[in-house]
Amino acid sequence: MIALDLIILIPLLLAVVAPVSARLSSTAPRWIALMGAGVQGALLWSLGASGLWSGAVLESHPVAGLGGVWSLVTDGFSTPLLLLTAVVGALAVVASWNVSKRPGAHFGLLLLLQAAVATVFLADNLVLFYIAWESVLVPMFFLIAGWGSSDARRASMKFLVFTFAGGVVLLLGIIYVAVSAEGISFAKVAAETSSIRMPVLAFWLLAIGFLVKLPAFGLHTWLPDAHTEAPTAGSIILAGVLLKLGGYALIRLGIGLVPAGFEVARPALAVLAVFGIVLGAGSALVQTDLKRLVAYSSISHMGFVLLAIAAGSPFALGGALVLMVSHGLVAGMLFFLVGALYERTHTRELSAFGGLGAVAPRWSLAFVFFSLASAGLPGLSGFPGEFAALLAGYSSWGWWMALAGVGIVLAAAYNLRAMRDTVQGPTLAEVLKLTDLDLRERAVSLAVAGLVLVLGIAPWLVTDPAAYVLGAIARTTTGGQ
Repeated sequence: MIALDLIILIPLLLAVVAPVSARLSSTAPRWIALMGAGVQGALLWSLGASGLWSGAVLESHPVAGLGGVWSLVTDGFSTPLLLLTAVVGALAVVASWNVSKRPGAHFGLLLLLQAAVATVFLADNLVLFYIAWESVLVPMFFLIAGWGSSDARRASMKFLVFTFAGGVVLLLGIIYVAVSAEGISFAKVAAETSSIRMPVLAFWLLAIGFLVKLPAFGLHTWLPDAHTEAPTAGSIILAGVLLKLGGYALIRLGIGLVPAGFEVARPALAVLAVFGIVLGAGSALVQTDLKRLVAYSSISHMGFVLLAIAAGSPFALGGALVLMVSHGLVAGMLFFLVGALYERTHTRELSAFGGLGAVAPRWSLAFVFFSLASAGLPGLSGFPGEFAALLAGYSSWGWWMALAGVGIVLAAAYNLRAMRDTVQGPTLAEVLKLTDLDLRERAVSLAVAGLVLVLGIAPWLVTDPAAYVLGAIARTTTGGQ
């Protein structure tokens, strides 16, 4: 399937074209970047005729001379996340539409991120996976450092140090697994998983790198600073797809390649998940910076993803996939809306807002909608995955999962607080002249809202194509029996 190669290669090519085009026109790079995201989505959509939406496994043609390293595969598990990458990529481009500071480099970095993330989801062997995994760090580091807020240099270095350190541990795990199984392809390692003599060590070496990116409690401290200081596009991609790399890899590699190690680690992962859910939500509740509030909420939501993964059943893993897609859409849009507000007011402090419902009704409507989705309102995309995670957690660990339920209560509290402090109350003089969302921003909000609504009503559109793959992975553990 040449289409799989093009999903990566076209954004890479356009990433080179974008900086060059800026010499001819300052607006050309944004159209080129939007084209990159559009092409990725169109290529994936075109593969529907090959059975992709029915759960078929599609492979790229081998490239002579690369020793089997360039090996791409997509299936019902990776495809929804690839589509999410295209949607979030387009959202990031629209959020950066008015960027005037080195637009060629800015949009070129966004395209590099698109290509690197897609490679992680498509990689079918350990070497290509690790190269793509680490490649994601470089454009995100420069995006935060070059276009972020006043403390962007420190936040970008913190992001780099944490994720690179996790990557070093991951590399040790990959080497150990590859040497033990005498192969690098995922299929080869999975077939030889019994040859891994210390599976618990192997699992944790892999998992630590994944949990940093997720991010799990204790390894999460880089995230609030990175989100707060990053430009809007950086925050959208960071929340929308980069965090999903951790969840995807934990399932595909952690459970899929070292199931015996995962089985021992399940209780510890569940504990990390519950801590992340509660403390992330509690931290969000006390924030005064709207962007930082959304950042901490991401830690809580990804805690639910980790809880579902720890449960390990096909039902739970399907819930984790729905959660990842939902969070990518909802958090991406919340950062988009916060960015639009910051672009108009140059502040993110909740105390600076109030009464926006009267001044900017379209922004307010969009913010309320996506905040309710973040809170897990039934009928919207945030509900099915969190409900599945709690049910699966209860099935595995009983009433201890009531602690995770506290996170749902806190999620309602911090989202309602954010809506109250921005949309309701008396209108402050500082926002009386605030302009509402323009046509471009309204179109994006409406389109993503449609996806959130569809996923909330019909989560099986995501879970059914992935059922065979996730079921096969789950059956390697007692949680999936």
